[in-house]
Amino acid sequence: MSESGMSYLTAIVDALSTRSLPPVNSWQPDITRDIDMRIARNGDWFYEGSRIDRSRMVRLFSSVLRMDGDDTYLVTPQERLRIVVEDAPFTAVLVERRREATSPELVFTTNLGEQVVADEQHPIQVRYERPDDEPAPYVLVRDRLQALISRAVFLELATMAEERDGRLGVLSCGCFMPLDAAADE
Repeated sequence: MSESGMSYLTAIVDALSTRSLPPVNSWQPDITRDIDMRIARNGDWFYEGSRIDRSRMVRLFSSVLRMDGDDTYLVTPQERLRIVVEDAPFTAVLVERRREATSPELVFTTNLGEQVVADEQHPIQVRYERPDDEPAPYVLVRDRLQALISRAVFLELATMAEERDGRLGVLSCGCFMPLDAAADE
């Protein structure tokens, strides 16, 4: 990564160093441009072809992600930077099943340490190109930003699955979320 590129990224990190998520959905910057940043399918982040190894920097960048249409952006009050996301901006690397009084909760942890409880606002969705294809499982993290559920986590979910109305799925916070392909897909 070039020195000027790194200093540019460091300036963004310094500007975003807050503990809570910034209100990116309320920001309407006048400037929109592309930046040579990519999130690989496995969750690794790259800038100008070089992997970003500083986890603090990646976590801060992830806090200002926003989807507009089909594109993903890093958003600040001044500008919106379009980046490439190969699949999903996050990867769900762990799942914990907590037993609550009324219903179990499935708590996912992303590759960046963010936790999300699967529920009506954060559903698990499994896509299949064809019913006999490999599953592409996701959980909604926030807004329209999803985490690709890793193969190991999906296999763990499969061990928790139960059948309801002819569908195989999991229960979290009272919501049944199918894991199999629908008969009409």
